[in-house]
Amino acid sequence: MLAARDRPVRTGLLAYGTLQLAIGLWQAVDPGSFYTALGPFDGRNDHYVRDVASWTLALGVLCLLAAPRPAWRLPVLALAALQSALHALNHVLDAGDADTHWVGIADAVSLALLTVLLLALVRKETTP
Repeated sequence: MLAARDRPVRTGLLAYGTLQLAIGLWQAVDPGSFYTALGPFDGRNDHYVRDVASWTLALGVLCLLAAPRPAWRLPVLALAALQSALHALNHVLDAGDADTHWVGIADAVSLALLTVLLLALVRKETTP
């Protein structure tokens, strides 16, 4: 039986893993529309978008695998939070460089909020 204190972390890993899989599939299958909608920085490069998709898909799978495995949760959450923080920082630094200015700002804000949520799950997992 799943302990009540495990539910938020498990649910968070499942949600984040599913989100990463959805984004990664979008990047891999249609990098052009991903670039237009969320990644209009510098010039379009489908190869690099698919390169990022390989990382995004791998992280999504890892999160889904970690959700039911308590021993995996903290290391996977720590990795996800670190990657998210670095990704958010990159977007904060480049927010004004997006071809559509509001997209750059929205990306930076949403990634920063996602990082805060992941850090909250890390804290939940480490608090007795």
